[in-house]
Amino acid sequence: MKCPFCNHEDTPVLDTRLSEDGHSIRRRRRCGNCDKRFTTYERIELTLPVIVKKNGSRTEFDPAKLRGSLMLALRKRPVSAEAVDVAIQSIQDKLLQSGEREVMSGQIGELVMRELKRLDKIAYIRFASVYKSFEDVAEFQDAIAEVGQERKSVKRRDD
Repeated sequence: MKCPFCNHEDTPVLDTRLSEDGHSIRRRRRCGNCDKRFTTYERIELTLPVIVKKNGSRTEFDPAKLRGSLMLALRKRPVSAEAVDVAIQSIQDKLLQSGEREVMSGQIGELVMRELKRLDKIAYIRFASVYKSFEDVAEFQDAIAEVGQERKSVKRRDD
């Protein structure tokens, strides 16, 4: 590893520790030339799959775009930022676990709908109305009835 101060290549490791979050290794180094110390981090590099859009174009997965979609659906709804972070992490974990190099954008939409249904039913209906391109009121009513049926079945199980 080159020294960031003088570009000397001899920078032995003085100390190695697991970082506070447990997801990286922190190393303290000292330059053999200028004697300055600096810290480096070693992290796992995971690559999320490329998103294939409906028109066939490909784009990198963008967590900020995912967050924007979720926040738009959740606008003025009582859902914490932490819950949104958990949902985003869950979607990313599912994409990584799939092991696929490419994923259709529709699969991401389905994952988002699943998370929104868990977080907030109103946000789910908002997102579904745009995502599924409801053509008439009947489709909207069907989606609301679906959420209502799930709610009733959950209440029955809890009784």
